[in-house]
Amino acid sequence: MSQAELARLSGVSVRALRDLERGRAAAAQERSAALLASALGLSGDARESFVLLAKEGRRRSVRTGNRTMLYALPPSPGLVGRERELERLGGEAENGGVVVVVGPPGVGKTSLAVAAADKVASQFPDGCLALDLRGMDDRPVKPAVVLERLLTALGVPAGQIPTGEVELGSLYRTLLRDRRTLVVLDNAADEAQVRPLLAGSGRGLTIVTCRRTLAGLEAARWLTLDVLPAESAIDLLTSIVGEELVRNEPEAAKEIVALCGRLPLAVRIVGNRLAARREWSLGHLVRQLRDERTRLDALSAGDLQLRPAFEASLRRLSPMAQIVFRRLALIPGAHFDGDLAAVAAGVPADRVNVYLDELVEASMLSLASSPQRLHFHELIRLFAREHLASDEDEPTRVRLRDDFYAHVLFKASAAGQMFATDIASVTSDNPFDSLDAAQEWLDHETTNWLATQREVAALGRYQEALAFARAPHSYVHGRELKSRWDEVFEIGVRAARELDDQVSEVEMLTQLAWAQFQWLDDGQSALASIKEALSLAEEIGYHRGIMVAHACAGTVLLGLGRVDEGMRHSVRAYEMSAGYDVFDIRFSMATAYATALQVAGRFDEALEVHLALLTETESGPDGTHHQVAANAVFMLHSSLGDCFAGLERWKEAARHYHQATLLAGGRQPRYPSEAELLLREGTAWRKAGSPQRARNTFLRALTLLTGPGHHEDRVRAEAELAALPS
Repeated sequence: MSQAELARLSGVSVRALRDLERGRAAAAQERSAALLASALGLSGDARESFVLLAKEGRRRSVRTGNRTMLYALPPSPGLVGRERELERLGGEAENGGVVVVVGPPGVGKTSLAVAAADKVASQFPDGCLALDLRGMDDRPVKPAVVLERLLTALGVPAGQIPTGEVELGSLYRTLLRDRRTLVVLDNAADEAQVRPLLAGSGRGLTIVTCRRTLAGLEAARWLTLDVLPAESAIDLLTSIVGEELVRNEPEAAKEIVALCGRLPLAVRIVGNRLAARREWSLGHLVRQLRDERTRLDALSAGDLQLRPAFEASLRRLSPMAQIVFRRLALIPGAHFDGDLAAVAAGVPADRVNVYLDELVEASMLSLASSPQRLHFHELIRLFAREHLASDEDEPTRVRLRDDFYAHVLFKASAAGQMFATDIASVTSDNPFDSLDAAQEWLDHETTNWLATQREVAALGRYQEALAFARAPHSYVHGRELKSRWDEVFEIGVRAARELDDQVSEVEMLTQLAWAQFQWLDDGQSALASIKEALSLAEEIGYHRGIMVAHACAGTVLLGLGRVDEGMRHSVRAYEMSAGYDVFDIRFSMATAYATALQVAGRFDEALEVHLALLTETESGPDGTHHQVAANAVFMLHSSLGDCFAGLERWKEAARHYHQATLLAGGRQPRYPSEAELLLREGTAWRKAGSPQRARNTFLRALTLLTGPGHHEDRVRAEAELAALPS
């Protein structure tokens, strides 16, 4: 219909129609709107909506400035540490649509949403609508009730508000279609509650906060809220208790926010407790929070409490997800996968992921940085432990615990045994099909197998604790240390003594000395442990133990600068190894001796030992796993490079370093690392007079030297490149 035809039928002038269409007039007057509705043939709900929209247009035309039509959320306390998230929501104001703010209970979703609404309200001239949907209550607010409140806030007379949810939603979306309105829907229950409340317009912005992910919402964008950074958590505490208190006890402040898991609600609770009890010190509160059994009780200040927030989320889980949730508290490590979850929960592996997904969706579990791994927030873990103790009978708890311990120690021992030198192939009962798979499991599950060994020993199950401590010997050596092996072997020593197993005690003391020296850089403690091992081995006539203790003593003494003493021990160990197979123990004794020779500057002699070992190793002895042999060849080429470098035979050094990098294959952790070998190789090529090969090698090293942990090596590589002739 043309403007002229509509003007003829309605009696409204063409000019007035043109002004309406071009936005020069906000809306038709009441009589004109009725005439236009008749001319357009509108009736029933369509006519009523048309007339109502015209009325709303007239109301909007006389507004000045921003108008908050409904703001039913509590005022936001001082928001700390959320600058990045606020900036993100500020940017979303330009985009419009729907943004879902997701996170666990107590992480500050409502505070962020309210602060963001205050920040961007001026960008929404048609006002702000905000409601608490009470999604964690036993009876969340029904969508129809929410829509009635929203329509009332939008100025719809009570008599013109429809009764059905579909009709309510239709009118709501119609009214917001052309508005620039901000809507905050706080504390949503699920998609079914939220979906009818979405405007469907790109002009306005809807911010939804929810503990659940609401992954079923179409065209939404998500902002996942995590705990505060450590500095921001301390800033939050300071904003409540004052700078003087935190300044006087800075270490206690750090421990408080750590014990609160950097969860904003927990930090705010302890801050309020301190603010209300000025006679308390931070140290006093730290002592209260350290006890895991009462920590959640301590996280309470009046009606500001943490446990009820967790309880609300727990109640909304399915019955089986609640069972899995509390049983996962049996897992002692920092994070875990579906395999460990299935064992801890006593649920078949093919079903457990359904419940894990539900827990992640409800923010009761979080995804870890590694793929397919999950973790608890520490306070939620304590909450799960409470329910494990109260909701499961003791026989069930003990059975699940014992099954979990047995599973972890079996896999840990099996993984460690894969690195034994006498393993030529994988046995049928081993759960790992390759050395790489065994290494990956040991690396990923470090916190779980270490905590399990610790807890098993505490229960007096010394045979299991000792068996695990003995298993990973070959895995540990020749690698960069990333786990607390000193603790593993301390537990092994204690278990061996409880079992009166003196042979194992010698072995564990020797391993402990090695870990103290390599991991803790504590040569004096290492020397004390190795002397104890050597004395006991000689007392019981344990030949192998005497030999290994001599080798370890040599390494420690050389590290302490006592070269002559260290050399005597290394020579003794090397001589005692003559009757052993190369991959049984002689390889280790020979390389320890050769290393001692290198430290003493006797590179020619060290070279002879390494070359003889390389020849023997490359012949491929029977009964040795091919990858174990390959690792030995890798280590020998690296050591040969060091020997030739010590003799300043740079070209030969570079070739052996190069061969070692080819064998490294990018596997980590391994010492020396591929990047370190490339740096050594590049230096050798430079000193051999091959600048182009040096340049190429340093450039390769730089591709591996990323991240803050490699800053010094990266500077070294860049300096080497800069020194090369152009």
